[in-house]
Amino acid sequence: MLIERLPRRGSLVLLAALYFCAAPAALQAQALFERFNMAVATDRADEVAALLARGMDPNTVDPNGDPALLVAARSGFEPTLDTLLRAGAKVNARNRFGDSAIMAAAIGGHLGVVKKLFTRGAEINASGWTPLIYAATGGHDEVVRYLLEAGANVDAEGPNGITALMMAVRGGHADTVSLLLAKGANANHRNESGASALAWAQRGGFDAIEKELRGRGARQ
Repeated sequence: MLIERLPRRGSLVLLAALYFCAAPAALQAQALFERFNMAVATDRADEVAALLARGMDPNTVDPNGDPALLVAARSGFEPTLDTLLRAGAKVNARNRFGDSAIMAAAIGGHLGVVKKLFTRGAEINASGWTPLIYAATGGHDEVVRYLLEAGANVDAEGPNGITALMMAVRGGHADTVSLLLAKGANANHRNESGASALAWAQRGGFDAIEKELRGRGARQ
């Protein structure tokens, strides 16, 4: 190798030169990474597009472990979402908690984002927490209705056996409870701890929800 044939002083000079050439490049890459994450987080779609054109990966993960698409979806930033999708962002990429972009959009009630992601192939019936459970947690009825019409499993269970109906009851979302029951949700389902939607309604003091659950056949 060339470096082996150089005198010791020459080797040190060359190594130093290589280091100082590489350092600015690393700093520039870090600066672009930070600019990209900030642009995504503030819905500056034009800047996101410009940085993508400079070589930024649309599947970049921020320091919190969230893919860029999930960050945009969580806040309902459709312009940035569209830009990332056009650049090839992976629609089903997940963060370290197992959340995908459509799940983040669902819990935030961002119907337009949910629709776009679903039409791009976002999964709605993967194992574990689902977009439907998340939407029901927030009482977002339009999202709940859309997901059910799109084929979401009304009785899908989260990792601890909790269903969308149970989360709607827990949040006191009476309209969401009615919607899920009308779509066939199991009023007598119990989670891993043996708790039921009826028990949660009673514990929360949600009398109207308790009455509806009993009317749908819920039992102690």
